[in-house]
Amino acid sequence: MCANGWNGCWRNSTRWNCEAGLAGEKDGDGTSYVTVNIYDQVYHLSGQDPEHICRLAERVDAKMRAVAAQGRTVDSLRVAVLAALNLADELSLTVEAAGADAGQGYARTASLRGLLDEVLEAERKTGS
Repeated sequence: MCANGWNGCWRNSTRWNCEAGLAGEKDGDGTSYVTVNIYDQVYHLSGQDPEHICRLAERVDAKMRAVAAQGRTVDSLRVAVLAALNLADELSLTVEAAGADAGQGYARTASLRGLLDEVLEAERKTGS
């Protein structure tokens, strides 16, 4: 059990990570709230599938760390934007390769962009 009191979380050398078995709080409409750690920042996110949110957070964290390792910038906002561009490029290539409907890809990209906007807005408010 991790610092959040959830089952299925594990700690590496610097932070807690959430895995399957996550038991976040739920509101009246069944939306779960989870706490994730992205690029050493804690975010409280909501959604229908907390396990999926944790997997996305882990992917964003990994991409941000990869971008930071390759670049010279330490500004987390710049790292986040570059990571978002990398993820959008990966999504675009996947959609093209799969021959998926472009509308679905655009809707997913818009959804991810909305999540990124929420995270960046929260970061701006806290001054992190």
